[in-house]
Amino acid sequence: MPTIRTDDGVNLYYEEAGSGTALLFVHEFAGDWRSWEPQMRYFSRRYRCISYSARGYLPSDVPADWNDYSQARVRDDMLSVLDALSIDRAHIVGLSMGAFATLHFGMVHGVQAQASRARSLTLAGVGSGAHPAHYQAFQTSAIENAELIDNEGMPHFASTYGHGAARVQFLAKDPRGFAEYERQLAEHSALGSSNTMRGYQGRRPSLYALTDAIAAINVPTLIMSGDEDEPCLEPSLMLKRTIKTSQLAILPGSGHGINLEEPGLFNQLLAEFLAQVEQGKSFERQAQAAPESIWGPGGDPR
Repeated sequence: MPTIRTDDGVNLYYEEAGSGTALLFVHEFAGDWRSWEPQMRYFSRRYRCISYSARGYLPSDVPADWNDYSQARVRDDMLSVLDALSIDRAHIVGLSMGAFATLHFGMVHGVQAQASRARSLTLAGVGSGAHPAHYQAFQTSAIENAELIDNEGMPHFASTYGHGAARVQFLAKDPRGFAEYERQLAEHSALGSSNTMRGYQGRRPSLYALTDAIAAINVPTLIMSGDEDEPCLEPSLMLKRTIKTSQLAILPGSGHGINLEEPGLFNQLLAEFLAQVEQGKSFERQAQAAPESIWGPGGDPR
């Protein structure tokens, strides 16, 4: 079983396919390495694609202490994957929790002056709980979800949390695909999922407190959101305004897990973006196209 070992001794399971420029996929809370199968099959025709299970997600190791799960730790695990596979620079694609990790990776390793490890960043379904109006409630709900997992187990959690307001779109469009997603979520380690909720989701900083660091990112960045993924719409707009080398795509009639819900459109948008990056397109927004917004990155009118 292929694994890499992080600098704190955790083994992470990974799979790779294809050859060429590296493309690293980072999964969401409700997913694992399997969540990227539609992308692994499509992009491995032209790229060296890597998908892995984060710490706490089988068959990767499941550290018993929830303090071993944090925003910085998950970010650094991404670097461990690249280093172990001798990848100097890669396109990084993250969804939801994985998009938060990708963004934080970009804040450290996505600035050209600091020898960027990222060729590009893709932030899909990013921002749940990030807005100041929702931040405290999200942290509280993360602890409540951890307790729900502890008390009721993953099958119950998958049948409740897994059917949230931004998931029902997937169920309506593709019941077969949704059933696979729900089945895989129910198979997750209860300890790993609970620890991820407590250590990572429940402690991650608000993006609105990090806008200066986010603004320093200057590698090409694609932001994607479903138009019915309410918790991510405002943060996606904030990121578009803050990252000067970013593009924003809103998928119509779509919820949260857009790489599975709309794999064809997701792949099309990502493929076009990656092709432009590979061709050296400048993503710097023209000054005349960027008038001062009445909404600052902090979410409040100026």
